[in-house]
Amino acid sequence: MTTPSNDIEELERRLQAVAAENARLSGELATARDRQNASAEILRTIASSPSDARPVFAAIASRSKHLLDGFSATVLQFIGDELHLVAFTPTTPEADEGLKASFPRKIADFPTFALVRDGETIQFPDSEAAGVPALNRELARLRGFRSVLFMPLMNRGTPVGMISVTRAEPGAFAPDLVQLLQTFADQAVIAIENARLFNETKETLERQTATADILKVMAASPSDVQPVFEAIATNANRLIGGFSTAVLRYIDGAAHLAAFTPTDPAGDRVLQASFPVPFARFPPYPLVANGVAAQLPDTELEPAARDIARARGYRSMLFTPLMSEGEAIGIIIATRCATGAFPEHHVRLLQTFADQAVIAIKNVSLFNATREALERQTATADILKVIAASPADVTPVFQAISDSAKTLIGGHSSTVTRVIDGMLHLAAFTTDNEAGNADLLSSFPAPLSSSGIHSRVATSGEYAFRSDMQNEPDLTEAMKELARTRGYRSILVVPMLRDGVAIGTIAVTRPEPGHFPDKAINLLKTFADQAVIAVENTRLFNEVQDRTRELAKSLDDLRAAQDRLIQTEKLASLGQLTAGIAHEIKNPLNFVNNFASLSAELTDELNEVLAPVTLANDVRTEVDELTGLLKDNLQKVVQHGRRADSIVKNMLLHSREGGGEHGLSDINALVEEGLNLAYHGARAEKPGFDVTLKRELDPAAGQAEVFPQEITRVLLNLISNGFHAVTKRKAEGAAGYEPVVTAATRGRSDSVEIRIRDNGTGIADEVREKMFNPFFTTKPAGEGTGLGLSMSHDIVVKQHGGTIDVATEPGVFTEFTIRLPRKSGIAESDKG
Repeated sequence: MTTPSNDIEELERRLQAVAAENARLSGELATARDRQNASAEILRTIASSPSDARPVFAAIASRSKHLLDGFSATVLQFIGDELHLVAFTPTTPEADEGLKASFPRKIADFPTFALVRDGETIQFPDSEAAGVPALNRELARLRGFRSVLFMPLMNRGTPVGMISVTRAEPGAFAPDLVQLLQTFADQAVIAIENARLFNETKETLERQTATADILKVMAASPSDVQPVFEAIATNANRLIGGFSTAVLRYIDGAAHLAAFTPTDPAGDRVLQASFPVPFARFPPYPLVANGVAAQLPDTELEPAARDIARARGYRSMLFTPLMSEGEAIGIIIATRCATGAFPEHHVRLLQTFADQAVIAIKNVSLFNATREALERQTATADILKVIAASPADVTPVFQAISDSAKTLIGGHSSTVTRVIDGMLHLAAFTTDNEAGNADLLSSFPAPLSSSGIHSRVATSGEYAFRSDMQNEPDLTEAMKELARTRGYRSILVVPMLRDGVAIGTIAVTRPEPGHFPDKAINLLKTFADQAVIAVENTRLFNEVQDRTRELAKSLDDLRAAQDRLIQTEKLASLGQLTAGIAHEIKNPLNFVNNFASLSAELTDELNEVLAPVTLANDVRTEVDELTGLLKDNLQKVVQHGRRADSIVKNMLLHSREGGGEHGLSDINALVEEGLNLAYHGARAEKPGFDVTLKRELDPAAGQAEVFPQEITRVLLNLISNGFHAVTKRKAEGAAGYEPVVTAATRGRSDSVEIRIRDNGTGIADEVREKMFNPFFTTKPAGEGTGLGLSMSHDIVVKQHGGTIDVATEPGVFTEFTIRLPRKSGIAESDKG
């Protein structure tokens, strides 16, 4: 039977055991929570840093040290054949620097790797114990720890790194802590694999993007490979993480710099100055001639690359050839600042870019070949169009040939010459250098016997060229100077042959020395054939046109003569009729005028007779009014009768048959005579009349076949109209106005021109439209008949086959222009 005291003691023991168990469970729960939190933190770091495992490594090192109650922790990663320190927890500055200085190091030199490479965990409970590798012991002393735990990072059975946790005191790590570190190691492997997959995906995407970008550049630049080379250099350098990348092309036995990524100006100048370089002095040429990429891990070990590497600032190089049909046509060179070999995927990447460069070169070559063929066909078609459009003149054809030859052969200038009377004449030229045009023009025409290449080709009928206009031995100083002035170094000349004889030459120059390719020679020969066709077509066309013009002129002259004869006969018949009518009207009109004047005088006499007669005032007034009204009416009858008489006289003049003798007359003399007659006639009619006469008589006016009396009548009419216009304007009281009438003549090749100009009132538009109509006048009654301009128009246009035009501005001037043919054809027709 137990006592109450024993029961109490038992209960206390049980309570203490429960409390201890609770404390143990609480500690384990806190530890578990810390471990879970650490794992969660590391997983969050993995999620937030998919492309870079270093933040994960740092988190693992920190949590491992904390949860294993360690002195320090480090994370190492195997990269290639080296062991790299990727994370650690700091201790002291000196110890940390010593740790960092120990890495990277060769894996073979790190004894711990041999212990963990099979995936087993290794512990050194006491780093001072026997059997601990000396390197580990020295590292423990440097860092200040006594025990260490190494946990390998295994990925598919292969070690990729390790985690180490140290403690300041000796002793083994508990199994649960080892298991915890294994968890961290698995997370580190996950982070490495994630970063690898992410970066591989990213690299693949970047490569695809770069490839797509280069393909876009190819598509956008089908005729020029330079933008493609620049895109390849830029993208390759970026994806490889290089210092610089250059693309070179092999041309005529030398390596030429096509594109590069810049570094610093001085280094770039060194690179550019190194090219072009012959294959014999370019070591990479034989290095990759077999089509396989090559590397130079350290430029300091290769004297041929050392100087330019130092100038540019890089230490390693990767060479990838551009191969086309088994032949190297160029090379891509990538560099890095660090020593060491380029990884295999970078080698493959650069090979992809090299393949794209080759495709671009081929595409551009095919595109340019197609374009050149099309341009040649287009140029040929264009020249044929010019030939068709210019059958009478070969000059546009020569100019089109010159322009096309310069453009298609890539020349600096081009010329076309023709052989005329044993001399070589410049027919057309095209140039980029205006400075030498004067010298070119002054060198033609040139005799066929001269020593120039044009004369030589024209004489021999064979094409010739100069590959260097400054260094060939048989060149004269004048030839060299002309080439220098015009800016060319090489020239190609082909003859234009008709029936085996040269009738001209076509030449193309280039600013650089060198031979012309066969395609350029053949193209220029094609142009020469077209030029010959154009010359022959023009000759035949012009012969036909000349004969056609002769026949047409003869026919026109015959028709004109017939028209004038018919017009003369019509005018003669009309003149006879008009003259008869005018004569019949003139007699009764004379009676009207005479009796009206006599009646006016009788009215005055009647007033005198009635003056002494006594009449009532109202009767006297009525008689005076009636006689006054009768006198006024009679005066108006006289006024209008005189106008009718003037019209009859002008009708007689207008209808008068012929105009005197028809023959050669001095035009200036006729104009001078017309001026004098009109002026003195105006002075006789109005003694106060005053006007300034100006004469601008061209001695070249010479003689023309006219009816002199008729032309004098025309001049009198026009000059008298001018006198009337200036008198009217002066009467309007214009301030400072000075009346001027100008008579001018001008000689033409087959005609003569007479101008009568006054600065009078001008002519309104509505009057101008009717001014040549018969009986139209704007002058007051009694001062004009309306037949002067009509008669002048008929004399100039119908009788002489000329023209009469008027230019005027109201209130400023009026100018009549008469154009008379020098030969009217009337005399010849009369003879026929």
